[in-house]
Amino acid sequence: MDGLLQFLSGFLTHITWIGAIELGLIYALVALGVLISYKILDFPDLTADGSFPLGGGVCVVCILHGINPWWATLMGMFAGAIAGMITASLHISFKIEKLLASILMMIALYSINLRIMGKPNVALLGDPTVYDSIQANDDLQLALVRLLIALFVVVIAKLLFDLFFATQTGLAVRATGTNPRMAKAQGIAINKMTLLGMAISNGLIALAGALYVQSNGGFDISIGVGTIVIGLAAVIIGEAIFAAKRILWLTFAVIIGSLLYRFFIALALNNDTLNGIGFGPQDLNLITALLVVGVLVLPKFKQKLARGKK
Repeated sequence: MDGLLQFLSGFLTHITWIGAIELGLIYALVALGVLISYKILDFPDLTADGSFPLGGGVCVVCILHGINPWWATLMGMFAGAIAGMITASLHISFKIEKLLASILMMIALYSINLRIMGKPNVALLGDPTVYDSIQANDDLQLALVRLLIALFVVVIAKLLFDLFFATQTGLAVRATGTNPRMAKAQGIAINKMTLLGMAISNGLIALAGALYVQSNGGFDISIGVGTIVIGLAAVIIGEAIFAAKRILWLTFAVIIGSLLYRFFIALALNNDTLNGIGFGPQDLNLITALLVVGVLVLPKFKQKLARGKK
């Protein structure tokens, strides 16, 4: 492992965006969660803005109480899965519209997260994290360790994601989102499949939150703001670049979309021209919105140009 770190250190010495790549991998988990809710289940879910900090908050509390960081990360993911199931239950049991149910859950989770943490900000100072699994000798190697851990988690999540949606249960979840009436006629328990899909979706998002707080060195109540937009941006960018239909390639596309999204954001925030205009870190959400609009509009311009050439 030390040899691998030295090789990467030499290869990436002059690359200043290691952190951006790491964040891209962490938010790739968010993108996979959003892929399930929006694309597979056709469930417009805003719970992500609450389940992301929920996973991070539960993870931090567990670490501070002496629980192994890996177990703490899994417990944060489990908390997010429960949040997703509650959102689905509001729709299934009480017939609340999907979007409204997710908004209600998102609002509730803000207070729940504050209850869990006790205060808006909690730091991890000297406490163990999953990134301590590999010893690093300097700041560059520490950044590379974080990158490798994030890559490891994302690869495992993708493999399990692909394997699950190739099973009979996974196919039932996909059928539920594609055509609920037909799925019900085929004997599929669509309510159970919706609960399961939403649990997996928000579990992945909470897992990303758990990794984020450990990488960031602490919890902040505002870390969930714009999570759903980032996830959607990654999915849209991935789909715009790769016209993938199979789950295997679709998950790969959204992961690449997340990496490209963080790369574009880092490029925009470190661009001297944009900084001269007045763009800065405070404009992150504005840059995100402009990036998503550009990705959505670009294919239409291509179609017009193609028609014009004919």
